[in-house]
Amino acid sequence: MASQKNWLRTYTLTAGKQGRQGMEIGNTDSVDQTVLHVSFSVEKSDTEAANTAKVQIWNLSDRNLKILEQKDCMVELKAGYGNNRALIFAGNVTSAVTTPDGADRLTELQVVDGRVALRDTKIRVSLNGVVDAQTVYGIIAGQMGLPIRYAKGLSFKKFPNGYSFVGKGRTCLKKMARACGHVWTIQNNTIQITKKGTPVSTTGFLLDDETGLISIPKRITISQDAKSKKDQIGYEVQYFLNGAIGVNDTVKLKSSAASGYFRVYKVTMDGDNMEGDWICTAQLVEV
Repeated sequence: MASQKNWLRTYTLTAGKQGRQGMEIGNTDSVDQTVLHVSFSVEKSDTEAANTAKVQIWNLSDRNLKILEQKDCMVELKAGYGNNRALIFAGNVTSAVTTPDGADRLTELQVVDGRVALRDTKIRVSLNGVVDAQTVYGIIAGQMGLPIRYAKGLSFKKFPNGYSFVGKGRTCLKKMARACGHVWTIQNNTIQITKKGTPVSTTGFLLDDETGLISIPKRITISQDAKSKKDQIGYEVQYFLNGAIGVNDTVKLKSSAASGYFRVYKVTMDGDNMEGDWICTAQLVEV
């Protein structure tokens, strides 16, 4: 049944720099309109390292090529089935290379999530009195120009004698997370703050053969950081593309091999709108 629900592949891709005219291609008007050939490969994990994506587009107009070649151009890719599309990646273009591909013209984009915010933002914080760490997080996010999302139940350190910092936004974010016993990551241009091993949301996505699960979950060992000195047992699963399921989300897995609630530790999304299936491969660990 899952394959019957996942056959009409659609996408939209928007790009541009803030304050300038941008572009939008794909299924902008209807699910059955003629669209450009696009393929994508997205990799996301729960680490502080930025997520990356490769997007290939055939036969872009000269105007749209110039937009994508602008320094730090922002790209958002939504993909799904019919009118049900989710944001699968947002980031800045770090490379746009166009080459002949037979009679066609192929443009390959390398895109990095939160690239400009992590690279360029310099933070200046100076607060007196008792300062709550959540206030500082808000200032960091505001100066980085990114929204912020917190896992439920987090506790935030209080600084009784004020707080001051001048330097890179990434460094300030790291210091604040360590002071509070948190971990942070950027997912689709949004800062996530959680505790290690804790999902950002307790709301679970059902994953079974009715909702897109493919084949049998494979039991794997996930190596943790050297500090914890512990490996964790998890499962690798494949399912038809569902961009709504992201890193640090909770999934309820139901299969003959494994069942229960799991946190998404890592996910890759691969697809081509002209051929093959759109597939997600996720590594899951127990909540």
